[in-house]
Amino acid sequence: MKKIIHIDMDCFYAAVEMRDNPALRDIPIAIGGSSERGVIATCNYLARKFGVRSAMPVAHALRLCPDLTMVPGRMSVYKEVSEQIREIFHRYTDLIEPLSLDEAYLDVSDSPHCQGSATLIAQRIRQDIFNELNLTASAGVASCKFVAKIASDENKPDGICVIKPAEIMDFVATLDLKKIPGVGPKTLQKLHRKGLKTGADVRQCHKDELIQWFGKFGASLYERCQGIDNRSVSPDRVRKSLAIETTLAKNIEGESACLDVLNTLLPKFEQRLQRTDDLLICRQGIKVKFADFTQTTVDQSCAQLTPEQFPTLLKEALNRGEGKAVRLLGLHVGFAEHQDKQQLCFNL
Repeated sequence: MKKIIHIDMDCFYAAVEMRDNPALRDIPIAIGGSSERGVIATCNYLARKFGVRSAMPVAHALRLCPDLTMVPGRMSVYKEVSEQIREIFHRYTDLIEPLSLDEAYLDVSDSPHCQGSATLIAQRIRQDIFNELNLTASAGVASCKFVAKIASDENKPDGICVIKPAEIMDFVATLDLKKIPGVGPKTLQKLHRKGLKTGADVRQCHKDELIQWFGKFGASLYERCQGIDNRSVSPDRVRKSLAIETTLAKNIEGESACLDVLNTLLPKFEQRLQRTDDLLICRQGIKVKFADFTQTTVDQSCAQLTPEQFPTLLKEALNRGEGKAVRLLGLHVGFAEHQDKQQLCFNL
């Protein structure tokens, strides 16, 4: 029996903006177009109370919520945070299938963590994300992908929903068909015209009948409403980097204190790096975030991890901070892509 977790960050872009700018935390905000002709990418839960939704024209959103604050998106920041979230996932499994920057499937069927409990692993992942990134995530746990995905939305925000194998048939029976991935507004209208509103309704239909009405999607719909989803979690493309970082409980000052933190990070980093022994390192670096939330990264090219170079990189990073206190330290390596790997091997 598979153990699948679907992790979905809560209003991801908006949550990052509220985290980084406290002035935005208690007001309705939306990320999206800078003009009224643009569309909403996402919004926080305060804005959703007014009816604001993703993909809504900005002009309409402002009519629903005149006090809505539009915030320009920072895609480079969202991608960076997404990578940090992915690194947390990799602590528990390497079978990760990202769907976007803010959601992913994880197969933890063979994970040794948390006594093999998918529920405990999902709770631990959510706690790690909150403790380290000050963001919340919701999780769905089930024995197949589509149920896990639907479950992750059941107790949003900042919630978890576990559907045990014996509960799947009952869960799907009462399921509103609009919650099934792939059922858009037009398909939902067609389903309603056929008198189909829940999974139990679909079960009353013959598979061939559904295929006649809805084509290929009819076969998929039939299986989903029977609680069947045999799709595997497909890991993403070859990893491009590996990183570890820690946000300090208190800001620290001075090279010596930072070296102490670096020395505690390094063994954990090397342990995770062992899982990627088939990938060729092409660079290594260090990241420092200062007390004023500015940050800097120092990298150098290399052919293998060279731990003794980290203090040198740290010193350069601290020099850039001109004496500022430090709130976060991180280490990272970059891996060569296939063509680069061939070239580096030849040069060596």
